[in-house]
Amino acid sequence: MHSSISSFERPGFVRRTASDRPGVAQPVPERDVPDQPWHRIAIVALVLLVLLMAGWEAYWRDFGAVPGYYNDAAHWSAQRHRINRGEGGKTVLTGSSRVLFDVQLDVWEQVTGERPIQLALEGTSPLPVIEGLAEDPDFTGKLVVGVTPGLFFSGFTFRANVFDYTRREGPSQRIGHWLSVHLIEPYFAFFDADFALGTVVLRQDWPAREGLHASINVRKLMVQQDPDRNAHLWRKVETDIAYRNWCRMIWSQYLDSLPPPMATPARKKAVIEAQVARAVAALAKLRARGVKVVFLRSPSVGDYYASEQKFFARGETWEPLLAATKAPGVHFDDYPQLQGYELPEWSHMTQADARRYTAQLAPLLANALR
Repeated sequence: MHSSISSFERPGFVRRTASDRPGVAQPVPERDVPDQPWHRIAIVALVLLVLLMAGWEAYWRDFGAVPGYYNDAAHWSAQRHRINRGEGGKTVLTGSSRVLFDVQLDVWEQVTGERPIQLALEGTSPLPVIEGLAEDPDFTGKLVVGVTPGLFFSGFTFRANVFDYTRREGPSQRIGHWLSVHLIEPYFAFFDADFALGTVVLRQDWPAREGLHASINVRKLMVQQDPDRNAHLWRKVETDIAYRNWCRMIWSQYLDSLPPPMATPARKKAVIEAQVARAVAALAKLRARGVKVVFLRSPSVGDYYASEQKFFARGETWEPLLAATKAPGVHFDDYPQLQGYELPEWSHMTQADARRYTAQLAPLLANALR
């Protein structure tokens, strides 16, 4: 007598379905594996994978990409955890992309004798970082806070995900980060969010839906050259005029108006005052532990600088911040040695000028932090 399973078999690996046998219990499913040359299939699949990866890597190398460490939440988290692992007395840099791109850690170290911890985040207000440090008793060092007006005084946090990642990071994430740092990032140029296949597909010139305002996402601007987040502007932005103009065009999308939460004078004033109040509260906690803080306004030029002057004038942002926090500040407009640098897309310096800038900037900040 055949088993209940074998009785439902059909020739050619086709099995009866529940609809074929109403009222009969469903047997445990069995999959018939056809006899195939699996070893050869696996080898062919592996060869195709290698060829496709090599082609993708060659394409982006030809575009101007170079290997660099991935600017992700894991790298930021690794630097943030240094404070809780015995380095809480060091100088910490925070701010937005101008601090991340333009302050060169090796030059800072040459000038001051100390390599700072880089916690700046592109497109992100530094206030969440400051507030986190204010609540952390392990941090007793010195703090440089970069102020990009449109980000600091709006409270915008493009990279807000890093804070949750740092709180929740577990062993699997740390192991994955270690493997990535040692086996992938130093060797593959395509390992960048801007070069991901999904990103490339979305970036194509697809027809826009009626009534939808199309905007272009910021393209790759940075190369992270060291695991501790020492970074600089991508050389393609310096040398490729078409790419540089593309980056400027992307910035121009955001330079002719204020973000919606600041759309009226009253709302703008309220948002700015709220950010200043956050800074005042955080600095009070930091000072109670003896932490010294200095604010930094890095250079911008061209249309970017004009927009900042129009919407975030110094008299309604920078000056009230220093007055309320009673903290020192270094504003590039006040120092001839912090002016005259090349910023290809109006907001970040070339690598060579970033090195010269850091050599001039570091003594000014070190003096303000004494």
